[in-house]
Amino acid sequence: MSRAVQHADGLIRCPWPGEDPLYVAYHDTEWGVPEYDDRALYEKLILDGFQAGLSWITILRKRDNFRRAFDDFEPAKIARYTEKKMHALMQDAGIVRNRAKIEGTVKSAQAYLEIMEKGPGFSKLLWDYVDGKPKVNTFKTTATVPASTPLSVTISKDLSSRGFKFVGPTIVYAFMQATGMVNDHLVTCHCHAVCSGKQRARRLPAT
Repeated sequence: MSRAVQHADGLIRCPWPGEDPLYVAYHDTEWGVPEYDDRALYEKLILDGFQAGLSWITILRKRDNFRRAFDDFEPAKIARYTEKKMHALMQDAGIVRNRAKIEGTVKSAQAYLEIMEKGPGFSKLLWDYVDGKPKVNTFKTTATVPASTPLSVTISKDLSSRGFKFVGPTIVYAFMQATGMVNDHLVTCHCHAVCSGKQRARRLPAT
């Protein structure tokens, strides 16, 4: 099914979360909501990289485990991970145990820190590509939603050149959808109008 569907609560939603309560909650409260927090954007990019080859619900169910295993995705900590730490992560059944992606998480943390220290900042780098606000699409079916776009190709090349790993155009576009850089809720979904102009509160930096 590729069109929006009406749920038992009366709300019309994109079809992809199905009836799974966790997935529905994610669809309603996170996916497509503009995210401007630097650290939160890093976390989402990493998790989208881990998703490659898997379904997002698999990652979503393991997200708390990922946060525990990766120090709440604090790049300053991850950038200093040792071989011993990475070996320990490979033994952690609560996450996706992929050596290349674990190593890529560390390299991406190092790239993130350089952007934060030397400019322009991770959130600004990403959001400047869409002039700081969501690009609102009006797709009627999931079949018409692209897997990647020329812009996701451009961002992919930029991130790769800075040292980020697992940031191919398809991963980047999924990331853009999830973080609200593009609003790809189907036009009949109840979240479409909300996400067109919604901004999450900025997370206070850790002390």
